[in-house]
Amino acid sequence: MRQHFRKSLSERGSKGSSLPLALYFSTKKTCKVFLGKLLISMRLFWASASFGVFLFLLGLFFLWPGACVNCQKRLRSPWGSRVFFGLALVWFLIKILNLGEADYGQYRNLLFAVFGSMGVAAFFVIPDFLAVRGMAILTLLSAQVLLDAAFMQDPQSRLFLVGMVYLWIVMALYLGALPFRLRDALQWLWAKRLRAQALGVFFVLYGGLLMGLSWTYRGL
Repeated sequence: MRQHFRKSLSERGSKGSSLPLALYFSTKKTCKVFLGKLLISMRLFWASASFGVFLFLLGLFFLWPGACVNCQKRLRSPWGSRVFFGLALVWFLIKILNLGEADYGQYRNLLFAVFGSMGVAAFFVIPDFLAVRGMAILTLLSAQVLLDAAFMQDPQSRLFLVGMVYLWIVMALYLGALPFRLRDALQWLWAKRLRAQALGVFFVLYGGLLMGLSWTYRGL
């Protein structure tokens, strides 16, 4: 009789203690899902806002008279090569060091040495228009960050961000292979002031659109 009474008390105690534990794990899971969605929406917010600011400032650059007086010379300057290609090389090597096992991460040290050597050699072997190649690589690396932020997101308005990013990817691939084409494009663009102004207005409006849409992603 006494053993039966103790057993019933232990069962009641286990049921009573399991209720707070279940409530704790349920609340923890809910908070985790909520925070996960919040972080994803903030990533989309910052991606859209930052790219919008970039396009807006780029548009102001094209609208500013005399902004591209020596652009053709700067594309081939050693200073521009060291800045843009150097940043691209460092960013790319950092990504190599963070490769996972599914991405041949077991060979990251070998890949780091190979691509690091090739990147340093590029400063001496192909220094001409190396700044343009660096800007193309930076564009591709930035595009991955922006597309990851918009991946599997609900708002259809994210396609304004994605569509423009893919356009920049195409341009980066083309200019990375033929960097001198950027010089030709700038010469054609600045041959008539109206062309640069039209492109500047487009970038300003599109950048403003992305910045405006980014505020709609904060409450998701």
